[in-house]
Amino acid sequence: MNSESFDPREPATGEPPDTGASRSGLTAEEQLSKAKEEAQKFRDNWHRAEADFQNYKRRTEQEREELRRFGNVSIIINLLPVLDDFERAFASLDSHLAGLSWFDGMLLIYRKLRQLLENAGVKPIETEGQAFDPRFHEAVAHVEGEEGKVVSEVQRGYKLHDRVLRPAMVVVGKGRQHEQGADSPKPEQRKTEEEQPQ
Repeated sequence: MNSESFDPREPATGEPPDTGASRSGLTAEEQLSKAKEEAQKFRDNWHRAEADFQNYKRRTEQEREELRRFGNVSIIINLLPVLDDFERAFASLDSHLAGLSWFDGMLLIYRKLRQLLENAGVKPIETEGQAFDPRFHEAVAHVEGEEGKVVSEVQRGYKLHDRVLRPAMVVVGKGRQHEQGADSPKPEQRKTEEEQPQ
């Protein structure tokens, strides 16, 4: 065999191997700056992807927490009328029935139900004597009384943690009307009397 063996890895001529960069006509500095630009672009994309992932983790954690806190809302809302029925029943019973065993049993069930709801984060909304707040109260009537204050409660409202489950139905004061004597003319009458020529 010939002493000069052919190595397929080396080019047939004494020239350096031909790369795609030299074919495109880029210098080493241009190739380096292009590589740096691509590396920066990949790094920026990686930072954006990492930030998106952190936001996704935070959102899913918040959703999980919301689900844990408010997952039983539909069950709790359906239990509120039962609580209302207990309260109406106790309000309508005579006081002399208080010592009977069935009454005490019903009262115990009512207290357990209230305790269960309180442990779940359910609290009644304060009403009587409070300033009317449309976020927590629903006005069903207006009567004479201190203006803008809740005079009485028609149906109790409830909150679950910081959310309103059911607004309280309330009667709101519209202010006190000044009593006018039968002899004193109304403001409209006074005006017409003044306009008449004498």
